[in-house]
Amino acid sequence: MDELFQKLGIIPKNQKLYQLAFSHSSYVHENHLKSDYERLEFLGDAILDLVMSDYLYNHMDVKEGDMTKIRASYVCENACFTYASDLGFSNYIKVGHGEELEGGRYKKVILADIFEAFMGAIYLDLGFDTVRRVLLDIIIPYFNNPEVIFFSDYKSSLQEFIQTEQRGLKYDLIKEEGPAHNKSFTVEVSVDGIVYGVGTAHSKKEAEQEAAKSALEKLATID
Repeated sequence: MDELFQKLGIIPKNQKLYQLAFSHSSYVHENHLKSDYERLEFLGDAILDLVMSDYLYNHMDVKEGDMTKIRASYVCENACFTYASDLGFSNYIKVGHGEELEGGRYKKVILADIFEAFMGAIYLDLGFDTVRRVLLDIIIPYFNNPEVIFFSDYKSSLQEFIQTEQRGLKYDLIKEEGPAHNKSFTVEVSVDGIVYGVGTAHSKKEAEQEAAKSALEKLATID
């Protein structure tokens, strides 16, 4: 992991935090350990939102709704997966034997989650200024690259459509199945109490995006 630290320009103080950030639940279960990366992921998710919100507020003169859409594009699962993949996170992920056989270290949902967990570890170990600098060093080159297409954020597009039409919008988790290290989530989205879309994925966030995409396709055919 030293190569990753050098690439990001950080000198860690507490190596255990970073080891935890790369520990998937399947690995923790097989090795009878206490914790996986999920608590760090929760923290990192909030940090990512804050850093991007601060950057957009101070560098872009656009309306709140536009900032929301742009931020969502660069903090969504697809975006975090891209950052983690390009940084070679798959080389450091620790997964259980079964998950390894299923290609777990290359799965989008796992890589995206670990990217957030890693940012949570940097924050706890080195503070907000450092994690802010690291995140911006990673994300801004994508942000400024005209060849990089915005990552799809169907939830924001659906929200904008619903607000325009003055309708009610709600996401409901209707099914959760599979082992802890390989769960599948199914979400349905309703507009004014009527179900317009259903999505299934290996994370709730992605399932909501799939449901929103389905709803937009259906709403586009109405009227």
